[in-house]
Amino acid sequence: MKTTFLPLRSLLAAWLAVGLLVTAWPASAGGDASDGHSHDAAPASASGNAPQRLPSGDVFLPKNAQRQLGVRTVLAVSASLPQTIELSGRVVMDPNASGRVQPTIAGRLEAGPRGLPQLGQAVRKGELLAQVRASANPIERANQVAQTSELQANLVLAQQRAARLAQLEGTVAQKDIDAARTEAASLRQRLQAVQASVSATEALLAPASGVIAVRNAALGQVVEARELLFEIVDPARLMVEANAFDAALAGNIASASIALPAAGAAGSAAASSLPLQFVGAGRSLREGAIPLLFRAMNANASALPLAVHQSVKLQVQTKAQVQGFAVAATAVVKTASNQDAVWVHTEAELFAQRPVRLLALDGARVAVLDGLKAGDRVVTQGAALLSQVR
Repeated sequence: MKTTFLPLRSLLAAWLAVGLLVTAWPASAGGDASDGHSHDAAPASASGNAPQRLPSGDVFLPKNAQRQLGVRTVLAVSASLPQTIELSGRVVMDPNASGRVQPTIAGRLEAGPRGLPQLGQAVRKGELLAQVRASANPIERANQVAQTSELQANLVLAQQRAARLAQLEGTVAQKDIDAARTEAASLRQRLQAVQASVSATEALLAPASGVIAVRNAALGQVVEARELLFEIVDPARLMVEANAFDAALAGNIASASIALPAAGAAGSAAASSLPLQFVGAGRSLREGAIPLLFRAMNANASALPLAVHQSVKLQVQTKAQVQGFAVAATAVVKTASNQDAVWVHTEAELFAQRPVRLLALDGARVAVLDGLKAGDRVVTQGAALLSQVR
């Protein structure tokens, strides 16, 4: 009996030892993971209160994130809006408030009393900007000197003859005395004219009040006649010229404006609109189009970021009307398929993207013709940042 009982006890002891090892193994393995030696640990789950793009395409944005991004909305209101046409134009000078300074003779340039004007310097009408001292080649100068000498000699003879005839007054006819005096006066004037031409100078005066926009002058510069030296522009009286391929547009203009970009909040581009006044249209085609002229309507136009020959986009509002929603141009974004769209605030922390059909309204607003309904809250500030949420 003992020979069969002892192996059974040994087998039970072995089972107990294996059980203890199995029980202790998870604890030792957990200790290794807490020491940072496990490579199979599951990553932490994402926070449920973070901005994220939902599978439907909508964006979940908590209230605190909305305040940080500066999201602002407006209520969509349907209204009758003017039909708008966009034209390409450029800034031009007002011909009555600008001018060009060009010499009429060739010579060497000399500074005026205040020196040569600098770019951006304000000048007054009639102010002396510079002067040109006439230059002549040696042969012309020699001819002028010879003619001067000849006139001086003739003048001396004429004066002597007039003096002798004056002493014989009463015995010589009065008409002979008057003729001699007239001849002497004529020679004197001719001499003065020739002497002045040898070292003539031309004063270059400012034709209008404004600022120096172009300067092509330096001290001692040799200039030719009709060479452009200075261009003066009044920045408060700039004009815009555009080309229209529809001749009927000239009689259908209600108003016009151009967009002036400026730095907005959070580095976004906010646009402001500069109203324009329609001046008139040409009656001669230029490259197949009719030129239209507009004047900037702003009391502080001199502070606007406009320069002569600058290209601009004009929004011309016609007298025809369309039904739509006027929203800020900053509300428009592009979808993945390059379509125009706006973000609509559907719930407290939920935003949906709506494809829309647009029409330019002015430099700062657009008209949404399709894709919105009355009462929608359209995101006008921070729309570009919403599109970046993933």
